[in-house]
Amino acid sequence: MTGAPVALLVALAVALLLRPARPLPVPTGGAGGVPRPLQAVAVALAVPLAWAWLEPRHLVLALMATAVTLGVVRGARRRRRARAADLRRDRVLEACESMAADLTAGQPPVRALRAAVEEWSELAPVLTAGLMDADVPQALRRVGGLPGAADLRTLAAAWQVAHETGAPLAPSVSRAADAARARRRTSRLVASELAAAHATARTLAVLPGLVMLMAVGIGADPIGFLTGTTGGLVCLGLGLTLSWLGLWWLERIADGVLR
Repeated sequence: MTGAPVALLVALAVALLLRPARPLPVPTGGAGGVPRPLQAVAVALAVPLAWAWLEPRHLVLALMATAVTLGVVRGARRRRRARAADLRRDRVLEACESMAADLTAGQPPVRALRAAVEEWSELAPVLTAGLMDADVPQALRRVGGLPGAADLRTLAAAWQVAHETGAPLAPSVSRAADAARARRRTSRLVASELAAAHATARTLAVLPGLVMLMAVGIGADPIGFLTGTTGGLVCLGLGLTLSWLGLWWLERIADGVLR
């Protein structure tokens, strides 16, 4: 077998790894995620074949390229999920403020929920619970399990306390909206402070590539050294690993602060 079929199999494995899994419907509150048998089969076939028919140096380079591609794509997906969660936080705040205003104006809870659903459709299960005289706080907690919707749990607690004690609902929802507004203000401030650190980290991650381009410009051959010698492969692998660890560490710190 020539290198072309092996490269095709490796490319197929990478494509299947990068292909997003289709989520299966699960009961609310259960653990999401589905197995990826196609990806596992592709890797199980491609790696042994590549090991058998590719030169060790080419195999190492292929594995490094695959790892870099996976890291870039998964990082992009992670940032997309983070933006979606950030947008949902804004929606939660708007919903809390809308319900607080409607309840303060004397509107019934169901009508306040209906107005909020018109602005944010993900609250539809909560409206359904209200129309069926079911457990509205529990429905709020379920929706609050979505990324970025955690403030709905505070609203659920306020709703439950008002329901069980017979206290007016409007003041409780207003306090929940105030708490959500304060947390949103804080999270925006923290995110703006972390933006510079994220930009610096990404610049440092691509800086070695810029240095290599400068070296090529003056007649050196850093790419040949990194890809054609054992010492170069070790340096390349170590550099990629350290860059990934640095970015991963920064993301973990940012997640801990924003949480």
